[in-house]
Amino acid sequence: MLNDHAKIVKVFSAAGEVVGRKKLQKMIFIGKKLKFPFYEKYNFHFFGPYSEELTLRIEELCNLGFLSEIKEKKGGYMQYRYVLTEAGEGFLSHYDLELPHLQECMKDMNEQSSKFLELVSTILYFDNLPKEEVKEKVFTLKRKQNYTEEDISEAYKYIEKLQATLSVH
Repeated sequence: MLNDHAKIVKVFSAAGEVVGRKKLQKMIFIGKKLKFPFYEKYNFHFFGPYSEELTLRIEELCNLGFLSEIKEKKGGYMQYRYVLTEAGEGFLSHYDLELPHLQECMKDMNEQSSKFLELVSTILYFDNLPKEEVKEKVFTLKRKQNYTEEDISEAYKYIEKLQATLSVH
């Protein structure tokens, strides 16, 4: 019944503390594009792919006490920190979730900046288009982020690295 919730909890078990709602959204979206069984629907939003479903699921997990959400004032905005609780670990122990390589991928993504994950997820959102069109989309939709050709190239390399992690073993 709460299988999709358990998968999200597993992300925190794998990645540890995640700082930022935007980062969390991107990590799950990238995971989904890497064929991890996340079923939240995503639309393109201000900061790239965004899932209202994921936002609600995180809220439910916090209300159930499985995740701890810590709000911090950062400059002029609120930043959110998410950590798996003991209750969340207990909840997870009731599920036999085999998600090979989830831990390596989530840990790696969690070490990246939100801005970089926003670029990676934007590229993956438009992965049905040729690279040149994807680049145009990034430069148009993400104009304010000032991504460079080099940033885009790095993002493509990073996607290949994640895909290689999944196919190596």
